[in-house]
Amino acid sequence: MPIQINNVSRRAVYAPTGAGGAGPYSFTFEILAAGDIAVYKDDVLLTLTTHYTVSIAANGTGTVTITATGLALAPVSPAQYAIVGNRTIARTTDYVTGGDFFANTLNDELDQQTIFAQQNAEGIERSLKAPQTDPTSISMTMPRASARAGKVLSFDANGNPAAVDYIGENRGNWAAGVAYNQRDIAKDTTNDNIYQVLTPHTSAGSLPITTNADSAKWALLVNAAAANASAVAAAASASAASTSASNASTSASNASTSASNASTSASNASTSASAAAADAASAASALAQTLAAYDNFDDRYLGTKASDPSVDNDGNALVAGALYFDSTTGAMKVYTGSAWVAAYVSGGAGVLQAANNLSDVSSTTTARTNLGVGTGDSPQFTAVNIGNASDTTVTRVSAGVIAVEGSNVLLASNIGTTVQGYDAQLADIAGLTPTDNNFIVGNGTNFVAESGDTARTSLGVGSGDSPQFTAVNVGHASDTTVTRVSAGVIAVEGSNVLMASNIGSTVQAYDAQLADIAGLTPTDNGVVIGNGTNFVVESGATLKTSLGLTIGTDVQAYDADTAKTDVVQTFTAAQSFNSGNLKLNGSSSGASTLNAAAAAGTTTITLPSQTATLGYINIPPVGTKTGSYTLATSDVGEYVQVSTGGSITIPDATFAEGDAVSIFNNTTGAITITCTITTAYIAGTDTDKATVSLATRGVATILFISGTVCVITGNVS
Repeated sequence: MPIQINNVSRRAVYAPTGAGGAGPYSFTFEILAAGDIAVYKDDVLLTLTTHYTVSIAANGTGTVTITATGLALAPVSPAQYAIVGNRTIARTTDYVTGGDFFANTLNDELDQQTIFAQQNAEGIERSLKAPQTDPTSISMTMPRASARAGKVLSFDANGNPAAVDYIGENRGNWAAGVAYNQRDIAKDTTNDNIYQVLTPHTSAGSLPITTNADSAKWALLVNAAAANASAVAAAASASAASTSASNASTSASNASTSASNASTSASNASTSASAAAADAASAASALAQTLAAYDNFDDRYLGTKASDPSVDNDGNALVAGALYFDSTTGAMKVYTGSAWVAAYVSGGAGVLQAANNLSDVSSTTTARTNLGVGTGDSPQFTAVNIGNASDTTVTRVSAGVIAVEGSNVLLASNIGTTVQGYDAQLADIAGLTPTDNNFIVGNGTNFVAESGDTARTSLGVGSGDSPQFTAVNVGHASDTTVTRVSAGVIAVEGSNVLMASNIGSTVQAYDAQLADIAGLTPTDNGVVIGNGTNFVVESGATLKTSLGLTIGTDVQAYDADTAKTDVVQTFTAAQSFNSGNLKLNGSSSGASTLNAAAAAGTTTITLPSQTATLGYINIPPVGTKTGSYTLATSDVGEYVQVSTGGSITIPDATFAEGDAVSIFNNTTGAITITCTITTAYIAGTDTDKATVSLATRGVATILFISGTVCVITGNVS
């Protein structure tokens, strides 16, 4: 999911807060998944879901809440919880040549790479490193493991890392059950000797160290016993010398009678006194050296004190570097030349640890005041420069609005108003290609692009090009509902809709002449008649003239004799008949010759009764067709019935002008009439049809204009 990765440390440390220490504990660095962080309870690594849960906000930041199992895990009363970035550094994407290259995929990859860089930077920031201003010759490479094992990290004259022996501590008087480290020093109270540890061990047994089972693990540092012995011997020699001198004086006094002997004795005594004095001087010198060495050590290690001493053990002024063990605080202290300070930091209470990121200061308010960044929890600055003194300045624009280099910064509160909040579905849509005619459709998991049959299936409107609905509401939810009545028939609010196929069967096709007729007034006794241009209404004499029925000219005026049709007619005037127009029964030529009477008088001609058939009084059937049927000349004047499975073909160059055949579709659906004839018209149209459709239960009549042209009327389209 593409998010903004801000320049923040991927680490947060908190003292326990919340109910029982459960938090929640927030982190301001962005992550892509819950597994992108590691959570430590003091130094114990916790397990996601089992010991803690993660809630991720839309911008990638979030909170950690410790579960009941996590709270019960030792240590039960931790000093802190640490949240650090811990996304697995690996690349799982692979861009294929010519493949898709979506912005959201690139954003995810760049977000991940930025997170990796920040994780590494956070770890490097906590490592021992040389300042950027060091010479380029400095090498911060550690000595090999074999060279630094059991040693203390130090730096040589060039400032490069070096491994040296452990410094050690003054552990005071030796005691059993103490864990001594290499180079620690201790005092043997049986002889005042000072020893240094060669091999780390936990002491056991008793003093003196010289007879202890661990004597090989110690090295004699100050031989106070020998110095004391030398001092005692020197004192004894001096005393002996003094006694000899006294005895010599007595002998001299008592042996006054023997001057020579006395003189000799005096001389010998004097010699002995000189030797004794020399021995005393030698012993005194050795004692002085020993005492000076011990005094020098005693001036620097003052032993155990309940408070900071102001003078050394001799009452002299303190020297810089002097040590003593503070029994009140339990800490070793060193004199700087002006004050006593802790000789080392044990990492206990009262010490600011780097891993805590200042969360262990006793008063954050006082600390901020001392640092000059305000006294409250929200210090105020006119502007803040980030990472550079001038080109990344953050300033206030108005209440709740900040700007970086004059450009306003979008905040979380802007999501949903100024900017669109992140949404996984919108990310799906952003990754789609706007292919022509594609629709965006949800598939239950993501938004995808679909078109054609797939889109129609998703929209529930069928999978083909003709979607099916039970009903369709047009422009309104209920008062304009379109439904299916039967095949090819629809209704609006229950009233059937007329289709183009109804023209010529259910409704009359438009015709200019019919439009003329529709515009006429139905005058009483008026007859519609064409005048060569339009249809008009005529009556009376005008109509008779138009019909060619002018009485006395075009038609016979009424006469009683001519009105008789059922009796023998007697003509009072001569009648002339064209024998070619008079067909008599039995005449093969269609004409008979009427001969004049042989003599003047009346000639009577009797016409025989008519027995010839004059057309049909009904339409005879050809029969029912259930398969493909081609019309034949034997079908002229008859009708063909088509049942299920049947179809009709009109052949070319088969029929003559004036021939006519009728077709009846006796099925529940339309049938096809195939027109192989050269030209076929639907009556009232001017388009040659290769096929026509005859509606269910429809009738069509085919009138042949010639062997290659026909006109079809009826329920066809």
